[in-house]
This record gives sequence, structure tokens and C-alpha cells, in this order.
Amino acid sequence: MRNDNYGNRTRTIQLLFIGAALLLVGQAASLQIFDRSYANRAEATAVQKFTVYPARGLIYDRDTNLLIVNNPVYDLMVTYNQLDPDMDRAAFLDLVNIDAAEYERRLNKDWRSNRFSKRHPFVFLDKLSAETYARLQENLYRFPGFFVQTRDVRGYPYPNAAHVLGYTREVNREEVNTAGSPYTIGDYIGATGLEKQYEDALRGRKGARYVLRDNMGREVGKYKDGALDSLPVPGRDLLSTIDIDLQAYGEKLLHNKKGAVVAIEPKTGEILSMISMPAYDPNQMTINRKRGKVLQQLLADTLKPFFNRAVMAQYPPGSTFKPAVALVALQERVRTPQSALFCPGFYTYNGLIRKCRNHPNPTNLRRSLMSSCNTYYFKALESIVDIESFYQPKVGLKIFTDHLYRMGLGEPLGIDFPVEEDGNVPTTTYYDKLYPSRLGGWKSPTINSIGIGQGEMQLTTVQMANMAALIANRGTYTTPHLVKGFLDERAAIPTAFREVHPVGIEARHFEAVVASMVATVTEGTGRRAYIGPDIPVAGKTGTVQNPAGEDHSTFIAFAPADDPQIAIAVYVENAGGGGRTAAPVASLMIERYLTGEIRAARRYAEQLILQTELLAGP
Repeated sequence: MRNDNYGNRTRTIQLLFIGAALLLVGQAASLQIFDRSYANRAEATAVQKFTVYPARGLIYDRDTNLLIVNNPVYDLMVTYNQLDPDMDRAAFLDLVNIDAAEYERRLNKDWRSNRFSKRHPFVFLDKLSAETYARLQENLYRFPGFFVQTRDVRGYPYPNAAHVLGYTREVNREEVNTAGSPYTIGDYIGATGLEKQYEDALRGRKGARYVLRDNMGREVGKYKDGALDSLPVPGRDLLSTIDIDLQAYGEKLLHNKKGAVVAIEPKTGEILSMISMPAYDPNQMTINRKRGKVLQQLLADTLKPFFNRAVMAQYPPGSTFKPAVALVALQERVRTPQSALFCPGFYTYNGLIRKCRNHPNPTNLRRSLMSSCNTYYFKALESIVDIESFYQPKVGLKIFTDHLYRMGLGEPLGIDFPVEEDGNVPTTTYYDKLYPSRLGGWKSPTINSIGIGQGEMQLTTVQMANMAALIANRGTYTTPHLVKGFLDERAAIPTAFREVHPVGIEARHFEAVVASMVATVTEGTGRRAYIGPDIPVAGKTGTVQNPAGEDHSTFIAFAPADDPQIAIAVYVENAGGGGRTAAPVASLMIERYLTGEIRAARRYAEQLILQTELLAGP
């Protein structure tokens, strides 16, 4: 019995060994005879992933004129571990037109850093010329480890709107390492402007291609017959609100000047032009080998061409602010359209003297705005602040600032742009710090300079343009924005840019202010903005005091006054009175937008502005 058990165990073990041997033989036959993929893998030593870059979304103006296009560039990539030490280096150097020292410099990286790996491809030469690319395509098989990768860089058909459009740059390490980041070293990202604001929509999604390479670095086929490959998803094409003809014309008018212009379609809040000067040609920031030098030159420029004065510069609005003061005074019933004031040419209180202009007495609101009487608005501001009593100015100032905040002043409007300053609407807290009670505190005469848009009052040009738009709309505004939608879904803009914001002032008060602003252009300080009886312009000039030099020139307007199609704010630094420079710039842009041309009778005004140069040098 014991021998039988021993024999059974022996046979079982023998059968197990025979079965295992047959299994191994069968598997070997399957892999080596029947399954050809194993033969391919036997020849291959690596699976390599190639990134397939998507086309970045294009950007158009409101009439579908292309503002940003994609131009193909070719980067020569290298994988260090796949290099052939016996390759014909002299032939390679001749092909790419570099010397041996440059070859070593570009090939040897800091392998201890996280940025480079000998097992992964990195850029050896970027932005190859088309000629070099063509030569390489015919000869790359001779140089294992090298391959060409195609991607797009931005091009700009127009030399305008640089601040609006922005530019792209290479991602940094922090952006790559952020959790969930879609970027790898060498990718491009929107750095400024709309390129940055709408990066998620514009960049698209990368695809991938996996290939098998043999031990000589040669491609021997697709990995798993391309089952893991994926196609790139192109970025979405963006339809902006910009009118490129108006933008270019405004930049031409502001050539050799320093300042900003913002034009808005009042009914929609769409920004028609957003100009900051001095500027630069966006083609200067196209990614190429000269970009670094150009960037350094632009950064060193004392005129700060990268500084977007339309949304970042915080200016005293000057007398362009007076319509806002008038509206609050009317709403709070401390003034009526018939309210008169005697102006002796100055304002005085307790030894304080503030000068006014030489003009006829402001016998009503209309004449106060027409003549831009400072005294009238010092007193109007005091009437608002003293609405409770002279000794309780905080009550009235709070009422005043609440109105201004509802107008979108003193805080960012929330436009679709990466940067936007808030300006300054001084509050009771602000003045308590500025004039502490231990030093006597403050009363309405202390702060009445804000009634003429001076003192501590500061606005951005986009806020001033929005103020013009809400007056044009008789009391409402839509948050200004730069994008109408996407070509595949034009309504796909945030709902915030479709919401109408009432400012809480009765429409009848706007009618009185609008009529006064029309009179300002026809017979007051803004006569240089007059276009003709067929295009009634409502406007307000501003001359901003500048202790450091020539005063600043500013103007807000909208037209036609009875059916506004465009609202605009112009701010030109060191250009003198508001009627001298800013008013004609605004009216020329209004005329160009509404009629498509500057009529013969107005070309003298155009030439005068074009010939005005306020900056020395280019």
C-alpha cells in the first residue's frame, strides 16, 4: 500500500513537470511563431511617446477680422540615451549650422535637476527655419535620438491692440508642478491680455503618439497598432468685442502721446477699443530667437510700454466727474436743474481759497456743466456731505460714496481681463485716517475738491468710459467686457456680462444732465468735440491739475445723444486742457466709428491731433 502511494506521487510529479514543460513550449511557440508583435518588441528597445500639440484657438475682432493666427515652428528634440556615439557629428553640425562647442553646450544639461532627464526628449534647437527643417527631414535617419516636433506660435496680422491681445510665453516650473496641471516643460501659456484671461479655452488639449524604436533609435512601428494614440483637440476660436479699425485709428491719434482711451457700446457693455499708449507691436513678442533682446528693451523703456494705462493707471478724473456729482445732487434733492449759484471766480472758506475758471455765472445746472464751474461743484459736494448737518459729514459722505459704488466706481468693474485696478473713492474711514480727530478732523469744505474730480478721487479710464455709458443709458450699465463669445457657441460668455445693473438714480435726472452735456459740446468747453447736427455728442471736458508739469487732458462722451451707439473716455497725460486734446480725439473716434470716415470739414481737426507730439523721441 505504501509503495502504491509512493508510485502515485511520483507519477503526479512527473505529469506536473511534463505539463509545465508543454506550457512553456506552447507559450514560446505562440510568442515566436504565431504572434508577430513579439518579434517587433524583440527588435525594439523602447516605447517613445510623442506629444501632438493642438492648434491654439484664434482670436477675431467683432467683425471676424483675424487678430491672432498660428504659424508653425519646428523644434529639434533629442533623447540623450538614444544618441549614437558613432554618428557622423560633422555632418550633423553642418546640417544645423552650429559648431562643436555649441553642440556640447546644448546637449549637456544639469541632469541632477528635475527639468531634464536622459530618458526623455528635450529641445535641442528651437524654432528651426523652414530650410533647416527640410534638410533635417531628409537626413534624420542618420542621427538616432534626434527628431523634429512641430508646434504653433502666434502671429499678428495687425500691429495693434497689443495690450488687449497679450502674448504667450513658456511655462515655468511652478505652473508645471501645480496639481492637475496640463503643462509640461516647453509648453506655451497665455502670459497677458486675452491670451491669459481665456487660456483654458484657447489652449486646447494635447494628443499623443506612441512609437516603437529599435536599439539604434529607429522607429519600427506604432505601439499596440496605435491603440493608445489620441488626437489633439484644438482650442476654441474667440470672437472679441474689439473693432480693430477703431482700435488702430485711436492708436494712430495717440501716437507719440501718453494716455488711454476706452470706447464702449453702451447697450451691451462691449468694449470697442481699449488703447494704452505708448504701446508696442504685438509681433515684437512673437516667440523667436530675438524675443529676449526685444523684451529687455521694452522693459527698460522709461515710457513703460507694457503698462496698460486703460485699466491700471489710476487718474484723478477732473471735471469729467462733475456729471456724476450732479446726478447724486439731483437724486438727493440738494440741487434741481434750475439751481443757480454766484461764482466770483473762486471758492473761499475760512481762509481757504480754491480758484475757478473765468466764465459767466452758473445760473442753472446746464450752465454749470457747460462752463465747468468749479465753485458750483465744490458747493454741490458740500450740500451732499452736509445733508444731515455740517457737523455730521459722515452721513452725507456715506450716501455719496454708496451712489458712486453703484455706478461701478472705486472698485474693479470685473471686466474679463487679467488685471484691473480699483481706483479710489475716498470713504469716511479713509478721511478719518487722513484727518484724525486729534488734529481737528474733517468737514465738507476739507474734502470738497473731490466734487471736481481732484484731491483723493481716482478712477481708471475704463471706469470713466463706463460712467459715460451709464449716463448714455440713463441709469444702467452692463459690465464692460472684451469677448462676445466663441465661434462655435457665440453666446458662451459669462452671464455677468449680460446682466443689467441699475445705479439707483431716477431717469428724469439723467435727461437734465444729458442735455447739459450736449450743450457743453455745442456751446461750452467741449466745442472741439462737435461733429455736426446729424451726430449730437454729449460730452464733458476735464483739465486735471498736475503739480509736476503740464495738466492732463481728459474727456468723456457718448453719441448720438438721443440713441447712443458709442461711449468713450479719453485721458492724455500732460496735454493741457480737456478741450484741447482729449475732446477732439474722442470726437474723431466717434465719427470714425459711426460713419466709417472723417468728413472733409473735420480733417483739419484730425491733422491737428496727428501733428501733436507730446513725447520726445520714438
